Amino acid sequence: MIDVVRAGRLDLVMDLGRPGFRAQGVPEGGAADATALALANRLVGNAEGAAGIELLLRGPRLRFPEGGTIALTGADMLARCNGESVARGHAWAIPAGGELELGTADKGLRAWLAVAGGIETPPVMGSRSTFLPGGLGGWQGRALRAGDRLPLGLAAHCRAGVLGFDESDDALRILPGPQLPGFADAALKRLSDCAFRVSADANRLGLRLSGATLDYAGGELASQAVLPGAIQVPPDGNPIILGWDGPVTGGYPVIAGIIAADLHRLAQLRPGDALRFAFVTRDEAQAAWRRLQASLDGAIAWTD
Repeated sequence: MIDVVRAGRLDLVMDLGRPGFRAQGVPEGGAADATALALANRLVGNAEGAAGIELLLRGPRLRFPEGGTIALTGADMLARCNGESVARGHAWAIPAGGELELGTADKGLRAWLAVAGGIETPPVMGSRSTFLPGGLGGWQGRALRAGDRLPLGLAAHCRAGVLGFDESDDALRILPGPQLPGFADAALKRLSDCAFRVSADANRLGLRLSGATLDYAGGELASQAVLPGAIQVPPDGNPIILGWDGPVTGGYPVIAGIIAADLHRLAQLRPGDALRFAFVTRDEAQAAWRRLQASLDGAIAWTD
């Protein structure tokens, strides 16, 4: 069991999502950085898809009445267990009755906490992920609060290992979207040459950007299917990157889409952060995905 002594800014039970329900209006959702959660799970001996907790900016204070083994990935929230510093990227044994306290991330935005055995809240539509807009999954379909008690599964053997961190600030790589021909050359140049900033209302639904505006001249559109990472352009010209819990259809033109290998980087963008885009070819996008998957196999240096 895990007892929530103090909730953080936004603590959500998350696994790798619930694919297959977009036709019913439910996005796949899941951890904003699936690779970070999967690697945290590997460190504590879980299956990669086991449910953990996604933490936003400021983490919670958690008590482990029976003890447990945890691992943290993502942003460094300066974790401490019973007063002792807990580093990211390796398994950490918490004694019975021990408390894990997380502070505020000094860089980045989200962290992921995996616990040996996984968090075993009731699955909804095949997933334990929290979908806040629909009140589905997670713990009672909402963010965690003080007083909540989370059940854990049976812990497996945990190997000793250390995870390396490779944080990139390169341009986000993009592919042309279906409505790209409706944008003038000047808009395409601004998209690839100008810096944008994440606005204050960024969340799991999407990241609204400010900076250069992108004018669309292609006329009115019917609603179309959209995916996380799609870059929509509303009438004001300020692009929106659709997030993990974003809509499954949309009526704004999609100028481009972030490649799959870079989607996880969106999870660490804070309001006010600057970002740039760079067009790549489909072959380059596929090669980047293969490199990312290959890098995961060697991401943890096992020491036993």
